[in-house]
Amino acid sequence: MKKGLIIAGIMTILMACQNQSNTPMISEASIQQALTSIVQSHPNVDSLLTERGVRQVAALWQQTDGTEADFVELVTTHYAATAEERKVLFDRLSYILEQCGQSADLLNNTLQEPTTLVGKGEPCVVDWIISGYSPIAHFTEDMFANKLAHICVLNFPSYTLEEKNLLGQEWTRQEWAYARMGEVFNTRIPGSVYAHSSQAMSEAENYIAGYNIMMHCLRNEEGEQLWQEPMALLSHWNLRDELKSNYANIPNAHEKQEMIYQVMLRIIRQEIPECVVNNADYIWHPFSNNVQDIKGSKNQECGREPDTRYQKIIDIFHAMQQIDTYRPDAPSHVLRTFNEDLEIPQSEIESLFIQLLQSDEIKAVAQIIRERLGRDLRPYDIWYDGFKSRSSVSEDLLTSQTQSRYPTAKAFEKDMPRMLTDLGFSQDKAQEIAAHIVVEAARGSGHARPCVGRNQPARLRTRINDKGMDYKGYNIAVHEFGHNVEEVISLYDIDYYTLAGIPNTGFTEASAFLFQQRDLQLLGHGKQIMSRDATLDIIWSMYEIMGVSLVDMAMWQWLYDNPKANAAQLREAVIAIAGDIWNKYYAPLLGEQDCPLLGIYSHMIGYALYLPGYPIGQLVQFQLEEHLAKCETPAEFAQEYTRIYQQGKLTPDAWMRGAVGEAISVEPILKAVRKAIN
Repeated sequence: MKKGLIIAGIMTILMACQNQSNTPMISEASIQQALTSIVQSHPNVDSLLTERGVRQVAALWQQTDGTEADFVELVTTHYAATAEERKVLFDRLSYILEQCGQSADLLNNTLQEPTTLVGKGEPCVVDWIISGYSPIAHFTEDMFANKLAHICVLNFPSYTLEEKNLLGQEWTRQEWAYARMGEVFNTRIPGSVYAHSSQAMSEAENYIAGYNIMMHCLRNEEGEQLWQEPMALLSHWNLRDELKSNYANIPNAHEKQEMIYQVMLRIIRQEIPECVVNNADYIWHPFSNNVQDIKGSKNQECGREPDTRYQKIIDIFHAMQQIDTYRPDAPSHVLRTFNEDLEIPQSEIESLFIQLLQSDEIKAVAQIIRERLGRDLRPYDIWYDGFKSRSSVSEDLLTSQTQSRYPTAKAFEKDMPRMLTDLGFSQDKAQEIAAHIVVEAARGSGHARPCVGRNQPARLRTRINDKGMDYKGYNIAVHEFGHNVEEVISLYDIDYYTLAGIPNTGFTEASAFLFQQRDLQLLGHGKQIMSRDATLDIIWSMYEIMGVSLVDMAMWQWLYDNPKANAAQLREAVIAIAGDIWNKYYAPLLGEQDCPLLGIYSHMIGYALYLPGYPIGQLVQFQLEEHLAKCETPAEFAQEYTRIYQQGKLTPDAWMRGAVGEAISVEPILKAVRKAIN
């Protein structure tokens, strides 16, 4: 069975490697000549592995690489026939990849500082242009030109996902590392195409990073100002977090939530007046959509924002279409996202999500929320925050603590070793991890930037205002800190560079959620454990983000079905898709038919199908929480966390089985909820 799988895998990989014209440049006779020459010179080689490598080089060969005689000479000359030769080659290739990768990433990070960080001066026109530049875009192209890529493919051929999940059960760590090396050069896409996609995504990210709503400029229909202090909230992240904070017992809480909800609907439908975005010179009435000058003396003519939100998505889609033409085996960004980036088929992910969305457990949790609020649920109750222990603590109190403790980014950075020791890491390990993380004040909501190589730090970005880090910024910072800790451990504590990292984005999100779940504990509010309410909070969060992810997936499928659509057509499609998914899974519990609220997420604009990784991360987080709860001491918790993330970049299935002994599943959270509500 395994031999049959290997042969099938070779054929699948050959399709993936096939050059764009689909016309083989290397004849079968030349392939056989090369194989015969290698076997005659090295009788003890693994014939299947040798054939896999030779055929993959042949499939990737282009006219510019040389003649068929050049092909035969290259594969026979550069084949590493012994285990020792192969290991030497692997080590050298690993060093080259790390040095080139981290040098390019350091340059990219430096060039982007004015557009991503506060305190680097106001970005000018050239800063916005250079922020989309990718120093690594032409790397693969260059490595094929100098034949290094051919040598890598020859000696470290790639495997299909099915092969990795089956054969990988018996692979050593070295064999896993060799398999991941085989994925570095398994496609040939021109650098100009990669550069175009990088530029499109950078422009979308920059658009989102500057999309602030001035809350103190909003008025209700009676002309009342609900937010008294100046407050600029980024869409959608900060708007959502402000809405969540109003589940605490504070003045005008429910009215504030209704207003934020109305703002979100205006953004999704692109009805928001263009002049109120990132601008404190106008007063805006979101319910009537009227605009006044800052003195409120007269109505202003202010047209709606153009369909920029949706044009940015289309720009990224067109960039991905260029990549499609070079990938006949995976001719869409959708296929590549699920089969290669996430390494979980889309059908499996959708099945997991729908199983939870339709569950009786979700209906039971909704009833608990309804009883706690003492009213019928509203669409924005998808962000109900009352299960968290912080919901009983005033956000103003939390903000006073965080601003006092973290007046600057450096203050948070200095406190990271203490936070890690509170979680159970030894002082030496805490200092070691923290030494590889730099904290910086972000223009946007915040993010984590991983260390690509071991000569540069991981970067934690979060918002810090003039008064210091408010609670929202702190909560995000702890989330990003969870990313950074994973990023450091899965690089510096890893045995092979090509295994550095995690299976997919969901697994770093799981680490971020683990830390974020303990944000109050790190402020000194007592140990946070997986209580009944914490379990209910996690499943309700899954309920929210799984629907958002389904919208993201359906939107991308719609784009491929309607490749010539313009921004206005995409806007209407997203509104319809979000409404359909809402009607199916949310309206029965939260009301309002055709509600487009699921379309608010900024990830849909600048991150091209990143959203499905979040609910995967939440599922992984819960299974990790259950597993880590068995640790009897904080030190055991830290040791087990480290062991799990030292697995590195295995497939999701292999990683989960190594971590907790079972595959990703919704059943653990459903089972825990059934226990909690009983």
